[in-house]
Amino acid sequence: MQTRKLYYEDSHRSAFSAQVLACTQAEKGYEVVLDATAFYPEGGGQAADTGTLGGVRVMDTRERGAQVVHLCEKPLEPGQTVEGMIDWDKRFARMQQHSGEHIVSGIIHRRFGYHNTGFHMGADVITIDFDGVIPEKALPEIEAEANGAVWANLPLHIWYPSPEELPKVAYRTKKQLPWPVRIVEIPGYDCCACCGTHVSATGEIGLIKLFSAVNFRGGTRMEMACGARALDILNETYAQNRLVSQAFSAKIFETGAAARRMNDQLAELKFQRVALQRKLFAQTAAGYAGAGNVLHFEEGLDGTETRELADTISGVCGGWAAVFSGGEEDGYGFCLAARNDDLRPLCAEMTAALHGRGGGKPAFQQGRVQAKKEEITAFFASVR
Repeated sequence: MQTRKLYYEDSHRSAFSAQVLACTQAEKGYEVVLDATAFYPEGGGQAADTGTLGGVRVMDTRERGAQVVHLCEKPLEPGQTVEGMIDWDKRFARMQQHSGEHIVSGIIHRRFGYHNTGFHMGADVITIDFDGVIPEKALPEIEAEANGAVWANLPLHIWYPSPEELPKVAYRTKKQLPWPVRIVEIPGYDCCACCGTHVSATGEIGLIKLFSAVNFRGGTRMEMACGARALDILNETYAQNRLVSQAFSAKIFETGAAARRMNDQLAELKFQRVALQRKLFAQTAAGYAGAGNVLHFEEGLDGTETRELADTISGVCGGWAAVFSGGEEDGYGFCLAARNDDLRPLCAEMTAALHGRGGGKPAFQQGRVQAKKEEITAFFASVR
């Protein structure tokens, strides 16, 4: 039994009639084989079509030998004729992505000689891996050329060359393929072996947008989007940028400069805050001058600040300093600091008694305990 592949005869066909050849129960549904289908099975980096057969939901589509297998929610009776309907919006978006990717890969192959070594069509963007480094400054040029191909509305030529013709076709491939080979050509931009579905003319792609290109395993990983998906991303980006412009009281195309100014202001404020905090720590420590071993609670400190206050106190108290910051519900972060003492035995005893854990260098032990303030106070009263 062989399935006639209507998606190759007409990639824009979204509805069709076909006879059910077989239906078998599977682990997660029913596997249905038809005599013909417009449902594209997963392959070549393109996801499988979904839709309905006779009103029954098709959750996935796979190719198995010469057959296309549809994973359906409910069984279909062999011999009956069913109406098929694919989820056209998803299919057309994938066609836009796939054809746009061919244009970009073709341009990069022509300009740099690099091959497309990996291709994934995600829910939002396309990820493509190339076996060479693409200069960042080249991205605007590549994008402009790719969109030039879109706006030229070039017709795609898709065919199976004969065994005699195939060796004469200069198509993009990483290795020589045995006949038969399906060739997808975008005149002047790309000629490539491909099993996916494509638009009829490049104008249907609408828009190609390159988002990023980063070094990856000695080559380049690129993210891009085409058509409706590219428009959705750009619209969302613009909407977010409007919120940023309102927050910064900046013009829509000046938010980057406004953000840099804000970062500079925050850095200055942070510097001022640290200076003030160190003065407060010094004042707090001065109150413990010569006091020997010290237990101190301070609200609102992070780990770095707790350590700094403990260090400051231990420098003047003449013993060790135990600084705690936290609360009754979430527990307390702590730092034990000393100038010469080995605090590891004290930390081990304390964390065992107060349900905590900690560690570090001999003169600096830091961690967290799950205990109340009165329990912490009682413990140190017993060891001081």
